[in-house]
Amino acid sequence: MKTILNKIGSARVTPARFFGFWAILFALVFSLTSCDDDLDVQQSYPFTVEVMPYADKIANGETVELRMTIVPEGNYTNTLYTIRYFQYEGKGELKLVDGPTLVNNDRVLLESKQFRLNYTPRSTGSHELMVTVEDNYGTRWEQTFEFNNNDSDDNGGTGSPVVTPINPGTVTPIGK
Repeated sequence: MKTILNKIGSARVTPARFFGFWAILFALVFSLTSCDDDLDVQQSYPFTVEVMPYADKIANGETVELRMTIVPEGNYTNTLYTIRYFQYEGKGELKLVDGPTLVNNDRVLLESKQFRLNYTPRSTGSHELMVTVEDNYGTRWEQTFEFNNNDSDDNGGTGSPVVTPINPGTVTPIGK
């Protein structure tokens, strides 16, 4: 034991060794205290809903199919999506294909990210309804669908599949 203490005592402390010792000690203390045990897992991702083109002119009792696909920016397996609608002009019936008939403003769980809706008008005139898709973290997408009576104009047409999310996020321009 005495020989070890003699060797330590005889070691010459130079300024480089002195500052090196403190730099290593500081780096060690800093690296051990800056660690965070919390794992940051993102669960909520923004999403859009792609809508295939649809006929915008329909007659009373005729059915129009709306094909939709939820496209999230990320993937979290525990994300659930619900759908609801509000019809504010005309009378009609909206039904999930292979699922229930939707009740105005009631939320229904979607089984898949790809789904189809059938809309059947039950009155003449124009029909307007807003469809809302929401995930279990509160992120929403809304789209208004407008249908006109087929009897008023026989030219036919296709609906505009322009989709506008409520929170479109930050738009970053592409550099030239």
